[in-house]
Amino acid sequence: MVKKVIQVPVDEELLTSLDKLSKKQCKARSVLIREACQHYLAQVETDELDRLYQQGYERLPEEPEVGDAQIALVGEILPRESW
Repeated sequence: MVKKVIQVPVDEELLTSLDKLSKKQCKARSVLIREACQHYLAQVETDELDRLYQQGYERLPEEPEVGDAQIALVGEILPRESW
């Protein structure tokens, strides 16, 4: 994958923290920044899916009987699990 060089202004405190972590993990600062960006993007996507999931249940709530049946089933299955 072709990488593009960008400039991102950061304050001195953040830069110092990045440099310390970079040395501690034996990774280049740019690697840490890329990993942080990837983690952030994944978290944003997860948050959006959670929001959509919640909206779906708000629009079409689960019937109480379904929840009761699930609780009963979990009560039967979980005690038999070895973990």
